[in-house]
Amino acid sequence: MSEYIEFKNISKSFGKIEVLHDISFSIKQGEIHALLGENGAGKSTLLNIFHGVYQDYTGEIFYNHEPVRFKSVFDANQAGIAKVHQEINLVNELTVGENIALGQEDSKGIFIDRKKIDVKANEILDELGCVFRSRTKVASLTAGEKQMVLIAKALYANANTISFDEPTAALSNNEIDHFFATVKKLKAKGVTIIYVSHRLAEIFQICDRVTVFLDGKYVDTYDAKTISKEKLIHSMVGRDVEMFAQRKMPKLYTDEVAIKVEDLHKDKVFTGINFQVRKGEIFGLYGLVGSKRTDVVRAIFGAEENVSGNIYIDGELRHIHSTSDAIKYGIGLVPEERKSQGFIKVFNNSENITLTDVDRYVEHFIINDKKKRLSSEDYIEKLNVHPRDSRKMTATLSGGNQQKVVIAKWLHRNSNILILDEPTKGIDVGAKEEIYNLLEELASQGKTIIIVSSELPEIVGLCDTVMVMSEGKQVALLKEEHINEKEILKFALGGDSDE
Repeated sequence: MSEYIEFKNISKSFGKIEVLHDISFSIKQGEIHALLGENGAGKSTLLNIFHGVYQDYTGEIFYNHEPVRFKSVFDANQAGIAKVHQEINLVNELTVGENIALGQEDSKGIFIDRKKIDVKANEILDELGCVFRSRTKVASLTAGEKQMVLIAKALYANANTISFDEPTAALSNNEIDHFFATVKKLKAKGVTIIYVSHRLAEIFQICDRVTVFLDGKYVDTYDAKTISKEKLIHSMVGRDVEMFAQRKMPKLYTDEVAIKVEDLHKDKVFTGINFQVRKGEIFGLYGLVGSKRTDVVRAIFGAEENVSGNIYIDGELRHIHSTSDAIKYGIGLVPEERKSQGFIKVFNNSENITLTDVDRYVEHFIINDKKKRLSSEDYIEKLNVHPRDSRKMTATLSGGNQQKVVIAKWLHRNSNILILDEPTKGIDVGAKEEIYNLLEELASQGKTIIIVSSELPEIVGLCDTVMVMSEGKQVALLKEEHINEKEILKFALGGDSDE
């Protein structure tokens, strides 16, 4: 097999944050080539560059020995490059054939040639071993069958390179087997497959080679048939740990349980979630794509519907059916998407900090803005928000300072249980250290901290206890002496807990 796709010195930044640094490697024609790395390692960014989503990058891409720089996804599609996304993007109201041909319909003048579409679509469906037909409504299909429609759509457009992003996340075991058989058929036809997955067993089962990314950098490319699981995990986490979070303060948590979660369950999302967090403890929640960790903390915060199980706060059973209930019982959530969910863009710092407890400033049915501003300025100073201006619009601050404002909102409310989903996402190194120090300080004051993070060094460096999730299940609960990157990743990638 010859070098079919070559990436040479690819670098990409978002603002001042470099997400890809000097990436160079190649993919052979007709092989199944896996891209592996932690969340945020750069895999998806590189694929988005290859598929024409991002045009602002440095370096060169050669496709079938020709230099390419796609200006759009359409350009990439025209060159025979297709992508099957993790999120299935089909129109349920249309038929299979209509979805397959959407955007590239065969026509007779101004009319769509449905017969021609059906014939060609059914030929492809037969080739893929599908039992449903072109005229079947997409709404009636299972997740695995919809995945087949996306593959058929790529073949209908004569794609000779297809990339898959976590393709089996929503599939049953039987559907996964069918999917693997389909991928092998595509390889036999000479189609080049780029395969992004966190599931090592899948990579060993169907891939020819695997390229590992770490922190936006290329690590190495390995033969999937000879590389060991241990070597791959080491490649994914091997790093200079001094660059990351390290606890600087003594761990002062007590034996007093602040929150206890029993048998938390949401149908088809997560099940069997059991843990407890002590006062003053920093508790970590880690899982890869599809683990449903964010769904769990949203459920604790009352932001998910149809959730069963018990939540105890300070030993008392609390019925949390809404975010208002959670806030009432002292729980605060710093969401992953802070710009859309953490603060109000048209509010200034004072308004955002006092947002959840503005009633305390109402005097004779009028808000006392001066008192509100003075109170918010106290938190701005304590948390070292820059600039130290309560009237400054929060949306204009840097990512790190925006995060401090969102945390201040819950401290102002005197929330004793703080849940932070990706607390340092999109934040530079200096600001990360400030956030780490702040979380340690809050824990030392008796606050209970729950961190959801994609960054293993963050979890390992800060947390007293770590719960690992995989595919909606709790697979490990690790205490201090067992908290290390390799152990956590082993469980996250599908290992079984001995505990």
